[in-house]
Parts: sequence; structure tokens; C-alpha cells
Amino acid sequence: MPAAPAFDGLTVGDIVAEASFPLTRDSLVRYAGASGDFNPIHTDEEFARAAGNPSVFGHGMLTAAFVGKCVTDYVGPENLRRFKVRFATRVWPGDSITCKGKVTKKYELDGEKRIDGEVLALNQKGEVAVSGTFSAALPSRN
Repeated sequence: MPAAPAFDGLTVGDIVAEASFPLTRDSLVRYAGASGDFNPIHTDEEFARAAGNPSVFGHGMLTAAFVGKCVTDYVGPENLRRFKVRFATRVWPGDSITCKGKVTKKYELDGEKRIDGEVLALNQKGEVAVSGTFSAALPSRN
């Protein structure tokens, strides 16, 4: 994993991260096993349809994990101080989830040089599936 960016080299508006993740039925099953969330609405087609859905759909926390990975890949997990998400719409097998973000603020707090940022997970139609914010403490070159 690359080193976290230096606080001194960042400006408000800088791109935090951008990555895409395919959402497959296999990823839903794997996430269910890893998280322990075995709600059949995410993995059982018959159950999902009986509940009034057109198909199984992604766990909200899986989409949040895609966003979280973008953030921690950028700042490093050890530097993350706050991460908050809001769920906006469901994602479906076959969707391509693109996560991106930007720096919204630079400041010092409790002796740390910090940044705040906004992040989004969008489906291939450009619809927001998850939006979020984060704060991170970053190293300084000085």
C-alpha cells in the first residue's frame, strides 16, 4: 500500500480516490460469509422476488466497504479518525460501483494535521448508492 499523502502537499478539492468494483452474485455470497449477514434477500433469488424485489441486491455495508477501501487506500487505515456513510439506493448484481472522493477541509486538531473529505459510491447510471464523509490525520513533510 502506498504511503499516505503528506498534509502539506494537499489542497481542498484534491481527488481522494477513485476505484470501480463490479457487483456480482459471487461478491454478495462472499460478503454474506465474511460479515455473517445471511439475510436471504441478498443471496436467494426466490426469496428476494417473493419479498417484492426484482432480484437479490447488495448489502448496504458492502457498498460502504467499497467506499471505505478507497479512503483507507488513500490515507492509510492507521490515519483514519472518522468515517460516516449514508445509504441512498440499492445496488444490484451486474452493477459497476465507482467510488470517488475529494478533500473538503484542512486543519489542525489536538496536535494532528487533519483533512476532511467527502466520498461517493455511484452505480453505472450515476446514481448515488452511498455518500459519506471522513476525517484523517496525515503526516507532514515539515
